[in-house]
Amino acid sequence: MAVSISVLVAVVSLHLMAFVLAIGAERRRSTAKVRPDQYDDYSFCVYASDASTVYGLSAFGLLLISQTVVNGVTKCLCFGKGLVRGFSKTMAVFFFILSWVSFLGAEACLLAGSAKNAYHTKYRVIYGVGDLSCETLRKGVFAGGAALTFISMVASVVYYLIHLKADTGGWQKHQNEGLGMASLENPDRGSVGQFEKL
Repeated sequence: MAVSISVLVAVVSLHLMAFVLAIGAERRRSTAKVRPDQYDDYSFCVYASDASTVYGLSAFGLLLISQTVVNGVTKCLCFGKGLVRGFSKTMAVFFFILSWVSFLGAEACLLAGSAKNAYHTKYRVIYGVGDLSCETLRKGVFAGGAALTFISMVASVVYYLIHLKADTGGWQKHQNEGLGMASLENPDRGSVGQFEKL
């Protein structure tokens, strides 16, 4: 199986788009301010835009598609043809596991960050009587998702390349086995027309 440039381009571009969206989500997290109503009777939370929720969910989807492409092409390491034993197989398994762990961590950060960012405090208090705390997303959740997305990209690309190196394709394992063609020529006596007795 040869290296497919289209698969590499698709995986890297999807991961990079997810990375950029996760960084954008971190920078556009919702902020909230406590404001009194028009009669100064109650105070309530006013939130800025929810762009980071959309960015986070978009990054979540792109990362999911990219992981699906890598594991679809390599048949998820479990369902394809066997891999050649040795260092390449060990490294393929290592990067397969690293790719999945970083993928699951990134997806958890992006999904949890998007859900928490979309949550808005709905209650209100009497103005000047109680303190109102507006719920917002902590800083760094989307940044952690972006970092894990980048690690997932590197691990997925290395896993794909090493998997191709270790993939037998069904032929290399039995390349030197079996019956070969025998020559009837004897290098000492030329052509032999009959069998020799021992």
